Amino acid sequence: MDLFAVFKELQQKSEVKILLVVLDGVGGLPLEPGGPTELEAARTPNLDQLAGESALGLLTPVHPGLTPGSGPGHLALFGYDPFRYLVGRGALSALGLGVDFRDGDVALRGNFATLGPDGQVLDRRAGRPSTEENQRVVAKLQEAIPRIEDVAVYFYTESEHRFLVVLRGEGLGDSITDTDPQKTGLPPLEAQALDEASRKTARVVNLLSARIREVLRDEPKINGALFRGASRRPSFPSMTEVYGVRAAAIASYPMYKGLASLVGMEVLPVEGEGDAHEGKLKSLRENWESYDFFYLHFKKTDAKGEDGDFPGKVAEIERFDALLPEILALKPDVLAITGDHSTPALLRAHSWHPVPLLLKAPYLRRDTAQRFTESEAAKGSLGHLRGMELMPLLLAHAGKLLKYGA
Repeated sequence: MDLFAVFKELQQKSEVKILLVVLDGVGGLPLEPGGPTELEAARTPNLDQLAGESALGLLTPVHPGLTPGSGPGHLALFGYDPFRYLVGRGALSALGLGVDFRDGDVALRGNFATLGPDGQVLDRRAGRPSTEENQRVVAKLQEAIPRIEDVAVYFYTESEHRFLVVLRGEGLGDSITDTDPQKTGLPPLEAQALDEASRKTARVVNLLSARIREVLRDEPKINGALFRGASRRPSFPSMTEVYGVRAAAIASYPMYKGLASLVGMEVLPVEGEGDAHEGKLKSLRENWESYDFFYLHFKKTDAKGEDGDFPGKVAEIERFDALLPEILALKPDVLAITGDHSTPALLRAHSWHPVPLLLKAPYLRRDTAQRFTESEAAKGSLGHLRGMELMPLLLAHAGKLLKYGA
C-alpha cells in the first residue's frame, strides 16, 4: 500500500535530526551449526553499550523469503514500495556517477570478469582490480567500441570491477535479461528481450559482450564482462515532497549515490578512496546543521560477505564500531542502524534473512536486547518489521507526523 498521500497530509516541521546508518549486507550466518554470525563474533563494545540504551528488532527489507538487491533494499528503507518503485542497477549507477544519461538511453551495470579458455566464468569480479586498472581498461574499450550498429556506446568507470555502459540510439527498450549467471563455472548468459520494444537492446548487448571479449582477449584477468540491471531513467517523488525533510546522503559508491539522488537527497562530497570512513564522518560533521535527515552508508560489510571472507566481515563490523563514538558525539535525536539486506560469508551472496535494527530515540519502551546481533535483536521491543515500516517510525520519533484521523 502506497502511503505517500498520507505522509504528505500528516507531515509537520520539527527541529529534530534523524540519522539512518546502513551497514550494507550486515546480516550473516554461522559458518557451522551453533557457531556465531559475523555480528556475534565481532568485538563491538560501543555498539553493545548503545544497544543497552536503545530498542532493537529484526527487519525484513522487502518480503519474507525474497532475497533483495541493494536497490529494493534501500528504497524500502527510505519508505518507497520496492514493488511499485522499480529501478534497474544501471540507472542507479548512471545517476550516482552523474554521467550524461538522457531520456531514451539505456544504462547497464557491468562487472569485469575473468573467463576461462572454455568461456566459463572463473571470477565474477576479475580479482577485484584497482579503480585505476578499471580506468585503463575502460579507456581501451571506449576507443575500440564507440558504436554497436547504429547505437552509440559510452563506458564509465564505477570502482574496482564495476563499470557502467550507456547505450544511446533509436528504438531501445530496457526489458532484457541479465547476462551475469551470478555464479562461477557457467558461461555468460545471452541477453533475452522480454518485450518486442527491447529486441534491439538485447541484440546490441550480446554483440557488445562478444566485442568486449575480443578487445580484452590479451588481458590476463579482465577478459570479459557481465551485465545486469538494464534500465532507462526513472522519476520518483522526492523525500522532501513526501516527508517534508531536508535529506542528505553520504556514500562512496555510485550506486548508493544514485539511489539517494533518485529520492531527492542531496549527495554530499566524501574525501578519500574506497569506503572512506573518515571522509564520511568529516562530511557528516561539516553538514550537520544544514539538513534534518542523513543517510550514511558503509559498503565493505557487504563486499567481505560476497567474498566469503568471514574474518574480513567481522573486521569491518569492528571498524565501524570504533567510529561509532564520533557519530554519537553529534547527538542525533533519532538514530537507526540497520542493513539493506543480509550477505552471509557462508553464502557469498545476498540472502533473504532479516537484519538487526537498532533505534535510539525519545519515548522508547523497555528493551532487554543487549547487543546489535541477530539473536539479540530478535528479543527486542521493536519486534519484526518490514523495510517500508522503518521510515514512518523514524518520522514519528522525530515529531514529524501529525495524528492520523479524528
